[in-house]
Amino acid sequence: MGIELDEVDKAIVHSLQQDARHNTATDIAEDVDVTANTVRNRIRRLEEEGVIAGYLPIIDYEQTAKAMHMVVQCTVPIDERGDYAKTALEIRGVVGVREVMTGHRNLRIDLVAEDTDEITAAVSRLQKQGMDVEEQELLKAEHLQPFDHFASESGS
Repeated sequence: MGIELDEVDKAIVHSLQQDARHNTATDIAEDVDVTANTVRNRIRRLEEEGVIAGYLPIIDYEQTAKAMHMVVQCTVPIDERGDYAKTALEIRGVVGVREVMTGHRNLRIDLVAEDTDEITAAVSRLQKQGMDVEEQELLKAEHLQPFDHFASESGS
């Protein structure tokens, strides 16, 4: 299953989700009422346990030349879903893949492109790799927030 997170762990994870780049161990320690060294040790343990798998910037693709953001829903054989996900990530323009537990539309692929020609080329490559493209959706915007249940019970 996973490791059990106590209130300190949850507060640390929540703070990192809000802004991992600018929330220092000292800042988090003040909010959680522990030492900065405790925060650093907890973060290291959470990373080693795989709870924190990495730190990624949130890119606003509209501000780049890759202003078109598509979600492509595909169907692939369930027992090969992971292999298809890895294959999709190798295709130019693909920035994320989600494996979905259902049998139909069980691979959701995020891709970014400069124009419709790039989208067509990427979708064509997905199809050539054996993915049955079921639906394509052009996104206007994506809004994210930290999972609020990682917030400290003390109101942080």
